[in-house]
Parts: sequence; structure tokens; C-alpha cells
Amino acid sequence: MTRNVAILVFETVEVLDFAGPLEVFSSANKMAQGEAPFNVYTVAENAGAIHAANPLTLIPDFTIDTCPPPDILIIPGGTGSRQAAKSERLIAWVKAQDQRTELTLSVCTGTRVLAAAGLLDGLSATTHYGSLDELAEASPTTTVLRNIRYVDNGRIITSAGGSAGIDMSLSLIHI
Repeated sequence: MTRNVAILVFETVEVLDFAGPLEVFSSANKMAQGEAPFNVYTVAENAGAIHAANPLTLIPDFTIDTCPPPDILIIPGGTGSRQAAKSERLIAWVKAQDQRTELTLSVCTGTRVLAAAGLLDGLSATTHYGSLDELAEASPTTTVLRNIRYVDNGRIITSAGGSAGIDMSLSLIHI
């Protein structure tokens, strides 16, 4: 069974935060014998070019209105996650997707979006080391774990910095 892996992108998204998991899930397809296990695509709130950090411009595959329903939703971080967490439309979409996804993941400060959506309430989580206190303030019922690469709550998994997002993604590959 092929699972849809949607990777959210937004202005000033951190490149490694979305490209690391994209590479892991895409590479799993290349190693699979038979049907590809993952349909990996990028999705943005609106159509048009996204200017990621470190300069990279990308064109998302879909918008939140046109994307296939994700089985796995990945929310990367970067400075743009602050603005993404303020978008009522995007937060409503993330909440709706989380109701149907098998897994909802965040990389680095993608936790800002999960916290804004209330998806970390009562859970344990981690984020970039420079944003741990910010996460604790934004989501006071979340147990913020320090010095850990990723936290698996079953359906919601958070990771620290960008390379930890690769580790988190690798932990999910079962082919």
C-alpha cells in the first residue's frame, strides 16, 4: 500500500528540515522491491514559488486545497514557522489533516505549528535547542524534552534540529 507523505513548505522554511525527510522517504521508494511505499510531495498554503532559507526557491507540488489526503504529514521548521503558526487557515488545515493522518511529524521549529494547532497538548515533545523555552511557553501542558533527537508519541512525533528530522524519518521506514 502506497502512503501519501505531504511535506509542508512555507516562506523561509529551513531546507534541511524538509529536504532531509523528503530524501529519506523518496530513497525508500528506490530501495523497495515492487510497489513504491510512499508518494512524497510538497504542499503549501498558496500556489506559487516559496523562497526557502539559504537561498533556495521551490515550487510546491500542491496547495492545501489541492493536495492528495496525506497519510503522513511533515511540518518542517525555519524562521517562517512563526508566520505559519499565525495563519488561521493553515492551522485549521493542519488540525483537519491530523484527524485523518496515520502520523503527524515536525522537524525543528515545526513544533510552533503543532503547538498553535493544540496538537502537542499533554504530550512530550522536542524542538531545536534554541527554541525549547519558546515551545514550553507556547504549549504549557507539553513536557518539553531536552537533549533528545526525537520524541515518538505514537501518532505525533517531533524532532530537534534538521538532521534529527532525518533520524526521525529513518525510524519510520519499514520496507
